[in-house]
Formats: sequence, C-alpha cells, structure tokens
Amino acid sequence: MTASSKAVIVAAARSAIGTARKGSLADMQPIEIAKPIVSAAVDRSGLDPADFDDFVLAESLQGGGDSARYIAVDLGMTDVPGVAVNRQCASSLSAIAIGAGQIASGMSRAILAGGMESLSTMPVMTKRKAFTAGKAAEDYERWSPMSNPPAADAPPFDMSITVAWNCVQQYGLTREDQDAWALRSHQRAVKAIDAGSFVDEIVPIQVPQSDGSTITFAQDEHPRRSTSMESLAGLKVLHPEIEGFSVTAGNSSGTNDAAAVLALAAPDTQQDVLASILSWAQVGVNPNRTGSAPITAIPKALELAGRKLDDVALFEINEAFAAQAVACARELGLDEEIVNVYGSGISLGHPIAATGARMVTSAIHELRRRGGGIGVLSMCAGGGMGAAMVIEVA
Repeated sequence: MTASSKAVIVAAARSAIGTARKGSLADMQPIEIAKPIVSAAVDRSGLDPADFDDFVLAESLQGGGDSARYIAVDLGMTDVPGVAVNRQCASSLSAIAIGAGQIASGMSRAILAGGMESLSTMPVMTKRKAFTAGKAAEDYERWSPMSNPPAADAPPFDMSITVAWNCVQQYGLTREDQDAWALRSHQRAVKAIDAGSFVDEIVPIQVPQSDGSTITFAQDEHPRRSTSMESLAGLKVLHPEIEGFSVTAGNSSGTNDAAAVLALAAPDTQQDVLASILSWAQVGVNPNRTGSAPITAIPKALELAGRKLDDVALFEINEAFAAQAVACARELGLDEEIVNVYGSGISLGHPIAATGARMVTSAIHELRRRGGGIGVLSMCAGGGMGAAMVIEVA
C-alpha cells in the first residue's frame, strides 16, 4: 500500500481552548463541548450524517465509557457507532490514525475522528482498599491508573520529572533554553490570534452561565500577552529540592478544556479535500525517555510516507514542556522557524485527548494559507510513548 492510498480529510473543526478550572469552559462537561464540534465537522464535510461508518473519539481523562456513541445518539446519528481511544497525550492523533486505517483497509468509507477533554470536570476515581468489605466510605481510596510502573526517574504522576527534567539532563538544556522557547510560543500564539489565523477552524460555543444566560466562546484564552523572559525567570521551579531543577509552570504546558473533530473519507471522495493523510507512527521508549519519543516517531512516520525531513513545510511538536520540545527540535536538526509557528501546548494549551486533533486541524489551515505542503504533527505520550502523523495539503 502506497502513501497516496490513505484517507483524506474533508473537514476539520475545533473549539477554542479554555483554561482549566478558571476559564470559559470550566463548568461544561466534555460531551457538551464536543457536540457542536462534531456537528460542525459533519456539516463542513458535505456528507450526510448517515454516510459515516464510525466515530472514533479520544477521551483520556474522562473515566471511561463511550462518549462517541453517546454524542452520536444525542445528535440524532443513531446509525453511527462509536469507540473510545486512550493513548494518553497522543490519544486523538491515534484516533485519526485508527479512522484512516479503517478507510485505507477498505472497511469504511467515511469516519469521524478526534478527541475531547475537560481537565476542569475530570472525575475523581476511587478504588476499594484491599482486605475491606467495601461497604463504608473509609474502605475506599483515591485512585488513578498508571501508564508505567513507578520508578525514581519516571514517576507516572509527575511529568515534570519523567518528561521535562529527564530531557534537561539528557540533552544539556538550560533554564534560559526552556524559558526562551516558552516565550516564543506565547508570542506566536498571540500573533496568530491577532491575525485571525484560527477563526476558520474554531467553532463558537454557547456556554451556559450560572444566571441562565449564555456567552459565546470563540477565542483561545490560554496565551499570555504579558509573558516576558523576566516574568518567566521569576517563577519558582516545581521541585526546589532537586539541585539545578529548572522546570517551572511557565515552561510547562497548560491544563485545558477543548474538543477537536475531523471528518475522514476515502481518497476517491467527491467532497472537497483539505488534506491527505500520508502516514502515521507510534513508538515505545523507556518511560524515562518519554519526552524524546518524537525523535523516534517523526523519522519513522516520514519513512512510511516516503518523505524526508527536508520535505516538510511545517512541524508541530506538542509542547508538553519546553524542555521536551527544544530537545526534539534540536536533536532532529529542525529549522525552528517552521516548528510550532502558531504556538503549541505551552501557549495554546494542552487539552490532553483533544490535542492531536487540534494540532492536525491547525496545521491544515496554516498549510493552506501557505499554499500547501507537508505537515508533521508529533508528541510524546505518558508511559514512554510517542506518535507522529504526516499530512499533505495540495
């Protein structure tokens, strides 16, 4: 199977990205954030809702279930089944890959794929303590699933060490390296917002308020216009007990709420094609090298697409942390002028399971503004994983 025989993207839509717990989407459930985005993707595709063979939706921190099917039924698309996907930060990139694979295999003609996340409303889970009856409140304790066995250099619940600090040590990065990348991310995101670069991809959402009114949310709210090297330098490190630790909230990704959904179709579709999906790749690495996983995933995806680094017009390496993005860009020898040109996780935010689909959506629109070309989207993912996807806008 050649790279040209994969699926094409006929629609891409996303919500604006909210800042978790204190932002515009803080009181909306992820399903309610996703529903208008799904509707927009269907409308923009030009396909009938009944044409879709499946709905693949990433939902990393929402506690399980099958929200894709819930949304399909709630929107009147009762003939469309749904499936949930979780590959941590790479969840919706994997959802798109699964949908593209179904189409490339000939098993489906059209697929909805994307992701949603609400860090604001993520459920708190508990489990029964061992050797208890499970009949009293004290028989239960807080619980979260782990993506890797705990290790001193790869704690599963502290990515500032597992991802960022390990990259700092492995690649010899400085605090200034990280803060400079973070500043540029905010500057680029603000510039893109001011230029209206995201307007066509964002679907305005009507957000209910406590007084019964609604507001329209249509602009990413996480980028900080006031960010400077001085303000970043003034932030405390996250682990002052570790000598030389240089990771701060300022050079880390945000916690966010958002949804993004794409409509995929067979290459011989009669619909307008936004982009072709040339390839995708997932990789596993030692959990203590999670942050550098895109260094392996990107060349693998490009090889599968029959392309080289020099063929790429645009990269986005999700900024889980500045350290990770800097390390990957430098180790691959990328021109930083074409990496994260409109910002990324630090500035726009990182709504975990929605991030990959947001990245693909933004890359499509940016490549179209630039007259086309190859785009590569990549990220690390908890537990020692990485993913990458290669798209082409004609």
